Amino acid sequence: MKVFVELFSVILFAAAYVLYKFVPASFVESINHWVPYTFTPGQSSDAIYFATLVGIVSSALVVIAHALQHRELNKNKFFAFMAFLVFGGATLLIRDPAFIKWKPTVVNLGFALIFFASTFIGKKPLVERFLGSAINAPKTIWNKLNTAWILFFVVIAVLNLYIAYNFSEEFWVGFKLFGVLGLTILFLIMQMMLLSRYIIVKSEE
Repeated sequence: MKVFVELFSVILFAAAYVLYKFVPASFVESINHWVPYTFTPGQSSDAIYFATLVGIVSSALVVIAHALQHRELNKNKFFAFMAFLVFGGATLLIRDPAFIKWKPTVVNLGFALIFFASTFIGKKPLVERFLGSAINAPKTIWNKLNTAWILFFVVIAVLNLYIAYNFSEEFWVGFKLFGVLGLTILFLIMQMMLLSRYIIVKSEE
């Protein structure tokens, strides 16, 4: 369930892109009264812009829902929303899908920079701060794992641009959902295989 929540905006983005041609014209016309971009019902070139609008709205809903449920603002979700708002807003205002295609690259490079900075700020790298309470691994392992996350984010950032500019728009949308998800799952499996021997097992009282 948590994974679905984290991917909520991306799933709706991809679904909106694929299903735009089936959206009733009356619904599209009603949206045109509220947004700066005028959508043409059934026009395939507008699918990326419709998906962008859906992505912005859905990411905002994720932030609001989390804040109402936990009574706090989740920084990662808010960062994702702001990225959608800035790059998606530019996409709609300028009518250029290049902005939304750059969003995953900028976001992943941002995360890479945060993980990199954590090696110099504070006593623990960021990955250890996240998992240290459940895993008792030596410092060298945490440092290597933190570096692996940095490289992973950089690879995804570069791969996103490569796909965006060398393949069709439809392929890029599919990669944004299934490709990145598959690579992330594979990376997490490799990570857990490395850390499995260090997992802290709490004894029953």
